[in-house]
Amino acid sequence: MENPIRASMDVNSVRKDFPTVRKGQGIYLDSACQSLRPDSVIRAVTEYYEEYPACGGRSVHSMATRVSIAVDESRETLASFFGTKDPECYVFTRNCTEGLNTAAYGLGLKRGDVVVTTDMEHNSNHVPWMRLAETAGVERRFSRSGKDGRFDIEAFHRCMDRKVKVVSVQQSSNVTGCTVPIKAVSEIAHDYGATVIVDGAQSAPHMKVDLEDLDADIYCMSIHKMLGPSGMGVMYGKREVLERLRPMALGGGTVGLATYDSVNLAPIPDRFEAGLHDYAGIVGTKAAIEYLSRIGMDEVEKWDSMLMRRIFSDLEDVPGLHVVGPDEPSLRGSVFSFNIDGLGAHDIGMMLDSMAGVMIRSGMHCTHPFYVSRGIDGSARASTYIYNTVDEIDIFASAVRHIAETFGQ
Repeated sequence: MENPIRASMDVNSVRKDFPTVRKGQGIYLDSACQSLRPDSVIRAVTEYYEEYPACGGRSVHSMATRVSIAVDESRETLASFFGTKDPECYVFTRNCTEGLNTAAYGLGLKRGDVVVTTDMEHNSNHVPWMRLAETAGVERRFSRSGKDGRFDIEAFHRCMDRKVKVVSVQQSSNVTGCTVPIKAVSEIAHDYGATVIVDGAQSAPHMKVDLEDLDADIYCMSIHKMLGPSGMGVMYGKREVLERLRPMALGGGTVGLATYDSVNLAPIPDRFEAGLHDYAGIVGTKAAIEYLSRIGMDEVEKWDSMLMRRIFSDLEDVPGLHVVGPDEPSLRGSVFSFNIDGLGAHDIGMMLDSMAGVMIRSGMHCTHPFYVSRGIDGSARASTYIYNTVDEIDIFASAVRHIAETFGQ
């Protein structure tokens, strides 16, 4: 079946770089949770442990110096990849969640300050603000989306006034795939003097992100969704914003000088990176970003779009199948969330795995308010990436059709 969007990426060559794909360990359609890793990332991590497993930024011996250089190079690679000039504005975190929490608790919000989010946020960009509403008296406002999850710029504009101190929104939804126009949101928010925080967990792995152009004040991402090591994230912030942000954790590496009764914070980014780093994760981050750079994010986005169109084409008229979110593949990014009448999401997930070796995710995807507000118990979710093929999509779709026709109502 023909698809109107063509991508020039050589998927067969890409697939050779991923061990689990080479070994034939099933069809992995769960990349919105965590991506697979290519050989180059695995080698970078292994090389750290085998050749220079020391601590950077503290000792001055040759092995430690190599670590320090590797950390600096990783920041420089990130700055180049995301279109910014200052590598020191990239803070290494455990994941996107840690970055979002650091931003939420570090801005010093007080009673009466207003925070605007969408009604589609992942719990990482919802629960911290809920806690601040309970403990600090911060006011929440939700920019309401359409029933299918599409962002409504007019509804967002109606939320804004001079009381709004923070606008914190996802760039792309992990349920519907819908994308928020961050540049427009930033312009509106800045007109009211608000700080803009972006959850880029689902967007940074799948589209070109130019942070200078988007003009967000803080942008958080999960490297483990971008071919990088597990437990690695990055928080980017404009220098002037990071300078006024209070670190969430303090200790070794975060201070310039501490006495019994005083402490001076270290410069950014060190003040946000308490304790020993995940140096293996940091060097793996550089390898992952370099891999994506070689492919090109425009090609990544085209490939996801082509695969999403294939899913919709293959699953047209499947009895009892309901898409969660827009039914236009061009709006879905890389995620396809769905339910089948008479079957729970976990049932669908287990049957796909056991019957066809297809691995997807099922549940509420840490986006509980979206599902609860719409009276949906959860959904099955297939998510694509650069190592997935049209043939794999066809196998997935055929299995879904069989399950719906055989076991659905």
